[in-house]
Amino acid sequence: MKFRKAMALLLAGTMALSMAACGGGSSSSSSDSSSSDAESTDSTDSSDSSDVTLSVTIWDSNQEPGLTQIMNDFTEKTGIKTKVSVVKWDEYWTLLESGAQGGSLPDVFWMHSNESERYMSNDMLLDLTDKIADSSEIDPANYPEDIWGLYTYDDKYYAVPKDVDTIALWYNKTLFDEAGLEYPTADWTWDDVTEAAKKLTKDDGSQYGLAMGNGSNQDGYYNMVYDNGGYIINDDKTQSGWDDPKTIEAMQTMEGWINDGVMPSLETMSENGNDVLFESGKVAMITQGSWMLAAYRDNEYTAANCDCVELPKSATTGRRASIYNGLGWAASATTEHPDEAWQLIEYLGSKEAQEKQAELGVTMSAYTGTSDAWAKSADFNLQAYLNMMDDMVIRPYSRSTVTWENEDSEIMKDVFSGDKTMEEACKAMADQMNECLADEQ
Repeated sequence: MKFRKAMALLLAGTMALSMAACGGGSSSSSSDSSSSDAESTDSTDSSDSSDVTLSVTIWDSNQEPGLTQIMNDFTEKTGIKTKVSVVKWDEYWTLLESGAQGGSLPDVFWMHSNESERYMSNDMLLDLTDKIADSSEIDPANYPEDIWGLYTYDDKYYAVPKDVDTIALWYNKTLFDEAGLEYPTADWTWDDVTEAAKKLTKDDGSQYGLAMGNGSNQDGYYNMVYDNGGYIINDDKTQSGWDDPKTIEAMQTMEGWINDGVMPSLETMSENGNDVLFESGKVAMITQGSWMLAAYRDNEYTAANCDCVELPKSATTGRRASIYNGLGWAASATTEHPDEAWQLIEYLGSKEAQEKQAELGVTMSAYTGTSDAWAKSADFNLQAYLNMMDDMVIRPYSRSTVTWENEDSEIMKDVFSGDKTMEEACKAMADQMNECLADEQ
């Protein structure tokens, strides 16, 4: 395996990813390192595989309890044990890079669209193509084609889709009641969000209408851009859309929120996380991905006071798009247990496990038709997330996503500080992104 070459390329792009995604980037979805054993003494298979314990690494502690139950089921069926470790999002990729350098990646782990091509193109992931072709459980036709595209390189599969996510608007019913405002509905536009946010913001800084930070891309302003007819990257991944007039126009809505003071300062959002501010009743509205369900369900305050609804529409175009993504279950190319690792991935991607993932409220599942159970897994209007599947746009990505997304986030800080207008920032983001895309050619 090309570890020296791979590490040079990996380290060249090393930065903390600016994602809210699918299950990363926010403070509550990025937990401290922990581990749990998913083991069973009632194995139905007494083969040599029963002596194997697979190391499994993820970054979202909110999903760990449900996934552990599913892996317990796997152990009961196969005798193969698993040990799950949860690592903070920002530290997750450092851990994988260190493992790649030393040839000691976890046996099985989550892969994300921001990083997938880098790992696939450098022989870091186990080639699953033949295994999928021979599988009775995994048929690519049963999962979104775009998700497979994230984990395919040179016509080979390197991960099995884990989930699919959409974005919705969360709101605090209690704060709306106190302000005498009607709750958001599926008919709302982004203009309605603006007007409500002004009325929900208190002059003393104790409460704000909404929160959307400089790195709130998939779960925030990307959706507004596509609603308005703009785009982030063109279809053949050669050109940025940040300087498109429709993109700039959409982003100027966010600039208005900044200038009107209806959002906390960037420093406050960076220190606490938008989700934490929402969970503590400091902000009345937040756009958030379906991967946050477990956090809001298990938080006493949000469970009692909050609910969700479909994203607002563009008042100009009438479009209501949702940026979507999906994680993949991948295995190390150098795992000492490739057969067992594949058995685990195959099971996690199976209809049985995907249905249980949905029923437990872990997250929406990638297997077609299994997410209805997820919508019934908590006392929120989760049907809103399923309704957002009517107009989905795959999360913008290229080979250098990590580089240009992080630079975009840095440039966006200048809008919050008043050092750049949104138009100036968008044009600067286009310039730097186009340089990255040119280097990919």
